[in-house]
Amino acid sequence: MHGSDTDKQVFFYEHEFYVFSNFSSFAIEWKGVLWPTSEHAYHSEKFDNEDLKNQIRNARSAHEALKLAQANIGKYRKNWDSIKLDIMKQILRAKVDQHPYVKKKLLETGDKELVEDSWRDAYWGWGPNKDGENHLGKLWMEVRAELK
Repeated sequence: MHGSDTDKQVFFYEHEFYVFSNFSSFAIEWKGVLWPTSEHAYHSEKFDNEDLKNQIRNARSAHEALKLAQANIGKYRKNWDSIKLDIMKQILRAKVDQHPYVKKKLLETGDKELVEDSWRDAYWGWGPNKDGENHLGKLWMEVRAELK
């Protein structure tokens, strides 16, 4: 347990369970291509444009991949909002399948609630008021349930 972790919850964003962050340095093979992080792979999926996908793959950091995607918001796939959760879950599965350490850490969390402890993001994490949607935590719990 670290910091705010409890008997019932594991908070990830940094510290011991940073592996669950899409910014953590675990390269993944996604659709036959190697991506530096799951964040890179996720943002590439927002686009049909191959040049843009390659620019994102070649971004020097997960943060740069995010900024590049945000700078091209007008070019997102039309159906992006309806498919983004499923895409993220597939990417998380790939990360677990390709990295035994990530799988081990995920299984170590037992039945605890996983919460992305992000003060910035109330969609993927629990946000500045700790009442966000925590979609990333929920998807990790779904992947964990599939492993058991």
